[in-house]
Amino acid sequence: MWFMYVLSWLSLLGLVPALSPVPIAAGLYYLAELIEEYTVVTRRIIKYMIWFSSAVLVGLYLFEHFPGFLVGVGLFTNLVYFGLLQTFPFIVLTSSNFILSCVLVVVNHYLAFQYFAEEFYLFSEVLAYFTFCLWLIPFAFFVSLSAGENVLPSTNPMIPIFPPFPADDVVSNYFTKGKRGKRSGILLIFSFIKEAILPSRQKIY
Repeated sequence: MWFMYVLSWLSLLGLVPALSPVPIAAGLYYLAELIEEYTVVTRRIIKYMIWFSSAVLVGLYLFEHFPGFLVGVGLFTNLVYFGLLQTFPFIVLTSSNFILSCVLVVVNHYLAFQYFAEEFYLFSEVLAYFTFCLWLIPFAFFVSLSAGENVLPSTNPMIPIFPPFPADDVVSNYFTKGKRGKRSGILLIFSFIKEAILPSRQKIY
């Protein structure tokens, strides 16, 4: 039981500062902005998260005697997450990897609820399992959804860099029809939540 005990303390140390809705809204907003700015670092961090989650699952199997099927499905889910990293920060919502990962998230939750309904664990230990094995990586991908919208696209180097641009030039279309300084996607939602909870101060003239 020592392994679950250590995990429970680690999860509590990470979750307690985020219990208030104010740090949640502000934290998500600034976290999304950081991910948008440092996509390469974010990809590396998510990769380490997947390895850490896999190590936790193996530890649960070795030290806590978790069911092999539950652990195996979790490890397979992490393998699918590695597939999503291949195109990061671009995540195609209609791709087979993304759809399979969503299905596996539901399956993992079902298996976890079924297991913890039959076996007694402290709430903090159950929370630790859900945090490190079920929520951590999907949350990282969820916050990263806006990153792919703000990465400059590539184009054919043979396309001239001076006007007139061809009609199908990716870069020119990006700057002429793109975001034009506006936020979109998940970052727009975080911005709205941040303004609702922490409204910006208006200057008084």
